[in-house]
Amino acid sequence: MSDPADTPLRGTPDPAGAAAQAGGLRGLLGRHAVDTRPLAIAPYRRLLIGQGTSFIGSMLTQVAVPVQIWALTHSTLHVGFVGLAGLVPIVVFGLYGGAIADAVDRRTLYLWSSVGGWGVTLALLAQTLVDLRNVWLILGLVAVQSAMFAIASSARGAIIPRIVSGDLVPAANTLNFTVGNAGQVIGPLIAGVLVGLEHGFAYAYAVDALLFTAALYSALRLPAVPPDGSVERPGLRVVAEGLRFIAVRPVLVMSFVVDIAAMVLAMPRSLFPAVADLRFQGNVGPLYAAIAVGAVVAGLSSGWIGRVRRQGRALVVAIVGWGAAVSLSGLAHQLWLVVALLALAGAFDLVSAVYRQTILQTYAPDEMRGRMQGVFIAVVAGGPRLGDVRAGATAAVTSPTFSWVVGGVACIVVVVVSGVLVRSFWRYDTHDALAAR
Repeated sequence: MSDPADTPLRGTPDPAGAAAQAGGLRGLLGRHAVDTRPLAIAPYRRLLIGQGTSFIGSMLTQVAVPVQIWALTHSTLHVGFVGLAGLVPIVVFGLYGGAIADAVDRRTLYLWSSVGGWGVTLALLAQTLVDLRNVWLILGLVAVQSAMFAIASSARGAIIPRIVSGDLVPAANTLNFTVGNAGQVIGPLIAGVLVGLEHGFAYAYAVDALLFTAALYSALRLPAVPPDGSVERPGLRVVAEGLRFIAVRPVLVMSFVVDIAAMVLAMPRSLFPAVADLRFQGNVGPLYAAIAVGAVVAGLSSGWIGRVRRQGRALVVAIVGWGAAVSLSGLAHQLWLVVALLALAGAFDLVSAVYRQTILQTYAPDEMRGRMQGVFIAVVAGGPRLGDVRAGATAAVTSPTFSWVVGGVACIVVVVVSGVLVRSFWRYDTHDALAAR
């Protein structure tokens, strides 16, 4: 029998127990907090800071453009055309830009494509200042900006595996998506205020142009990233070679299929201006920010993501969660509930984005990474734009609520059926894939 003197009195602190509890809490936080090891690499750190700052500005423009077009036309179909205007350039220049990134210095390509995107932002500002009120000019500028974005993103995605070690690629991708989504939270909230002001669209484009200089600075400070070995001059044959590389690998094919289903069928973004007018007195900023809010929260608690081996299975589960949360948010009529459900969808989207990018970057050899990133950008950035068209057109012939809810349900059905049927994707183990290279 123990001596009562050895037993802590009720209500008296137990130093050993307190230390164990503190250690357990620190261990828990350490296992689940975002992995920041890539920040020790200076080129990556500068790239991340530049990307994050410019993302805030780009989100100002991405909110201002559809809201400006809605103000000019009051047409969900015309708002949907914003997605269509960006779709073809992203697909074409994403694929070709990826081929270029495998053949030239990726730093140079990233720098000059960023300069091109900056110039388009200045053009959007100019057309607003002179009050042209020309929807087709705005859509044309969106198309050029999308082309520059596709090339820059292909180059940036192919740069990351060259400046961080293979074991840090998932952590680097998580930080990228988390910082980018933080910009997508801050940007829409600022845009929601600015577009409500007199001359608000001009303010939004001007702030975007100012913040974009951070991306230009980070590109200037990157080290040279020349091609790894001898690569052919970019052309259609080189692009086709990259597509063939994907086509004979079911794991890669499915990583794109499930993303297309998620973004084309379940992205409600083009419905935000109409729904904000109908339900929330035009308060559109929180809707545009909500998905990114959830993604940031998920990113900050993402330490576990890199430890998951069955990434194909995890990707399917994440996209099913995305579709379910989107559908439920379309049924809600309280702004706080819509925002909360869209934030949950954003958390699932962050997880799926990290796995899609990691599968692609670790599965392909370096001489293919530019082209793989080109296809990735074409799908990841083009999918939501096609989703804008789908959502806007469906809402034009039915209602915004119908388009919003049914899209999420369709996403779940397509992803579950296709993900489970392709067994190599369902069983994909990232550790085995890395060991086999």
